[in-house]
Amino acid sequence: MNNPSPAISNNMVWAILTTLFCCLPLGIVSIIHAAKVDGLVAAGNYAAAQEAAAKAKSWAMWAAGAWLILVVLYVVFILVIGVSSAGLSGLSGMN
Repeated sequence: MNNPSPAISNNMVWAILTTLFCCLPLGIVSIIHAAKVDGLVAAGNYAAAQEAAAKAKSWAMWAAGAWLILVVLYVVFILVIGVSSAGLSGLSGMN
């Protein structure tokens, strides 16, 4: 009989978005895993397809997390530079 294959999301959209907007190296790994999913489903290897989909999602999340950490560090850096330069300009008027 022709058994219908289970619907397994390949997470390709998230992989591409995180590659473009977040972290290129981690996003590329996510795209590689996402590209494997449909071929594995077509071959009937559903367990490996599910594993590849989970890895694609995981790498995409790591890419998004790396982007978030970098944004927070950037904001902290800008705030520290701004506060330190404001403090130095206030000291120069004391002379």
